[in-house]
Amino acid sequence: MTASQETAREVPSPPAWVRRPASLAKAVTAELVERIVRGVHPSGTPLPPEPALCEAFSVSRTVVREAVKILQEKGLVQVRQGAGTMVTPSTSWDMLDELVLAATIAEDETLAILDDVVVTRRVLEADMANVAARLADQDTVDRLRALVDRMDELVDDHLTYEEHDRVFHDVVMRASGNRIARGVVRSLESQVVNTARYMGRSERALCVASNLGHRRIYERIAAHDPDGAAKAMFNHITDAWLVRRSGPADPVRLER
Repeated sequence: MTASQETAREVPSPPAWVRRPASLAKAVTAELVERIVRGVHPSGTPLPPEPALCEAFSVSRTVVREAVKILQEKGLVQVRQGAGTMVTPSTSWDMLDELVLAATIAEDETLAILDDVVVTRRVLEADMANVAARLADQDTVDRLRALVDRMDELVDDHLTYEEHDRVFHDVVMRASGNRIARGVVRSLESQVVNTARYMGRSERALCVASNLGHRRIYERIAAHDPDGAAKAMFNHITDAWLVRRSGPADPVRLER
């Protein structure tokens, strides 16, 4: 058996399309993102050449080239003259990208990537709570109080509770005026909010405990206590994740 035949045996063939996707380049990109994250195409190795990808996916070279261009924009590959399309180290990947983050979460059995999401959220939201406590007007304070009071009534309806929970955090972020930080948090949240491993358990007692954290945040913002609001937000996000995580957390990752 030749070396090329042996390599071909080691790389699983892509599944045939059940229904040919409307956007072939996006479909090929999504499949290749998953394969790169899973290690089918490891960092430092080349992607299969264009003809092999065209045959595997039953698409034209134009589609493959568009998919490779998208992968390059996401930081997963680098096109090198004479060396082909090389898979880059994970440190180069765009972790805010929806496909990359989703594939990484699906592949990570340790929950380390979700720990990172929570740490990032906590740092940004604690800072925004600090600023919100200094800038919040009476309308913002009144809205936060109304949300906290309403969530007390929703502890038996975790889906509606979670919707109000997200609104509460967004009101705080809006009050800070930091559009960049809010955009990063909203982007991360939108990508993990439907992930069972992130949402975790949802029984009544957890909603009750969660809303005690919201009330502390509201009270510190209403009192225009920046440091207190930041600490309340920091503790709330940490405590809520440790419970949802349903297992011993890595203290180094979560306490940094």
